[in-house]
Amino acid sequence: MSHLYIADVTATEKSRGEAWLARADLRPTRQRVLLASLLVGDGRDRHVTAEWLHDATRQSGEKVSLATVYNTLRAFTDAGLVQEITVDGTGSYFDTRLDDHPHFYWEEEGRLSDAGSEALQIVNLPDTPDGMEVAKVDVVIRLRSKT
Repeated sequence: MSHLYIADVTATEKSRGEAWLARADLRPTRQRVLLASLLVGDGRDRHVTAEWLHDATRQSGEKVSLATVYNTLRAFTDAGLVQEITVDGTGSYFDTRLDDHPHFYWEEEGRLSDAGSEALQIVNLPDTPDGMEVAKVDVVIRLRSKT
């Protein structure tokens, strides 16, 4: 994860964050603008945890509780601004890139990154139960060093 802190946020990055919120018709509260600026202000896609985002705000001297970060990320997810990627039962990453794409999870680093999808084929999914359809297939490829 890149280490962008609010002290580094320029007026342009703040403006990008505000425009991102406006696209989803979310009210631009101080906390939302701060978190949006950290997430999308530089125009790059990123994968963050709530804890990373909370740490980024704390390092900047801003006071935003971890609960507020979680609630804000939930609002961003519900509004379709980020997608939640669950890696294991204990943690989630929030991805600002919204198209369907696979991920690498670097176990030793606890890091999530995009994986190339050019050769990826998902075929022969199991039949769905009656009345159900596949909404999405998440692909997370776990990596570790060879021993």
